[in-house]
Amino acid sequence: MVFPERFSNLPAYAFPRVRALLDPFEAGADPIIMTIGEPKHAYPDWVGQVVAENLDGFARYPANDGTPELQAAIADWIARRYRVKVEAATQILALNGTREGLFNACLALCPEEKNGAKPVVLTPNPFYQVYAVAAVAVGAEPVFVPATDATGNLPDYAGLPEDVLNRVAVAYICSPANPQGAVASESYWRDLLALAERYDFKIFADECYSEIYRDAAPMGALEAAKKYGADPERVVLFNSLSKRSNLPGLRSGFAAGGPETLKHLKRLRAYAGAPLSNTLQAVAARAWADEAHVVENRALYVEKFEIADQIFAGLEGYQSPEGGFFLWLPVDDCEAAAVKLWREAGVRVLPGAYLARDVAGYNPGADRIRVAMVAEKEEMRVGLTRLRDCIYGR
Repeated sequence: MVFPERFSNLPAYAFPRVRALLDPFEAGADPIIMTIGEPKHAYPDWVGQVVAENLDGFARYPANDGTPELQAAIADWIARRYRVKVEAATQILALNGTREGLFNACLALCPEEKNGAKPVVLTPNPFYQVYAVAAVAVGAEPVFVPATDATGNLPDYAGLPEDVLNRVAVAYICSPANPQGAVASESYWRDLLALAERYDFKIFADECYSEIYRDAAPMGALEAAKKYGADPERVVLFNSLSKRSNLPGLRSGFAAGGPETLKHLKRLRAYAGAPLSNTLQAVAARAWADEAHVVENRALYVEKFEIADQIFAGLEGYQSPEGGFFLWLPVDDCEAAAVKLWREAGVRVLPGAYLARDVAGYNPGADRIRVAMVAEKEEMRVGLTRLRDCIYGR
């Protein structure tokens, strides 16, 4: 039997890898799981009521592009959040979680060639792993660009060689960044948009953590494109309710961009998409229309940022995140640190190397661990204190 080669070099996914690493050992204390970024805060209390009111939606095939009500709610949210007007029917596509969209956008929008050569898909390193598998799926060359302390924890795409930039078809960017929590500044967006215009590539902006921040709301890609007069077809925004509304199981996200871009996305999705049920789209529409629960959720994370800052005060290499809900902590060896934490302190974290790729013998996550601050506040405090004492000896 013959199997395809194109995915044969993919490493095992991060969470099976961490289970294989840690499951052979007993936890050294009552377990505290800080690996996966699954929100644990309460979701809005009206979710069940909206489901009950829309149960008949399960009896009908769902709207592929999104119900008009959901598309309108998303467009209204974009207008409130980013002061950008988009046409709900032509510039919004409802998704079954953003991972689907981040993958399928590459299938729908990455050309077979760029300037007569194999196209390049740029991704930060470390990164959300769907970026790389999307590039491989379309036969493009994934180019992993370090996003480290030296680059402000965002990729320096402008520093790539001319021959690479001439082949770029798509550049993924995540702000606030997973795992580092770095936020793209206005000048970063300006320069990235200018680079995309110069070399004629699309920007796929993964903004799933956009509503979890400490001070000012992060600028978004559509907002930046409007401010700097970029072609609206240049940028595709992806966001979801998983982190914003503590609804990861709802699997509701969206893509937004220029009408021609969205036309291509919708065409592919009509053949291969898996739209969310109309019942759950009604929940999503209500969630995008409500900000009160988002403000409450963000306040809880701000408290957690402050707890982390207190616990790791004075630790060399500690960087308090600007957004998102991860800590990206320095260690000597990520796997050794993860094993030590689990065996001695009962705290389970993700080795940073599992979120990155080796490039020329260098993995920018090899000396980091990712710690998800999603647990209830006091449990998180206990977990971070155990982590500090176990790894840093304080």
